Amino acid sequence: MTFKRPESVLVIVYSQSGQVLMLERTEPRGFWQSVTGSLHEGESALDAARRELAEETGLTGEVVETGITNTFPIAPAWRARYAPDVTVNHETVYALALERTCEVVLNPAEHVNASWLPKQEAASMASSWTNRDAIVLLVP
Repeated sequence: MTFKRPESVLVIVYSQSGQVLMLERTEPRGFWQSVTGSLHEGESALDAARRELAEETGLTGEVVETGITNTFPIAPAWRARYAPDVTVNHETVYALALERTCEVVLNPAEHVNASWLPKQEAASMASSWTNRDAIVLLVP
């Protein structure tokens, strides 16, 4: 079995008017998040951010590293994806500022819904504290 690398990216996608793109995972339902994903072997965080953005939304654009990094315990629901001795994940946060909201193309294996929401509503809906904090800090 190939285990996931305990390094990931979080990409906050927002419009100039302060609307934030939120995605609902297929599993578990009701888990809302920004674009996220683990780095592949040999992949840089920036390359992973670009890849995940395209895979999860169909969007491309100039993702910008924000200087925010987080380390957090891996949730029990996802522990089996990692090597047995791995208990924490390291996350690098990126942002993509768009002129306006737009249609996205979801990867149905990962997400079932997408919604553009005002900053505070998006932050409240975010299922992880790192996602919530990044929205509050980064979205104007």
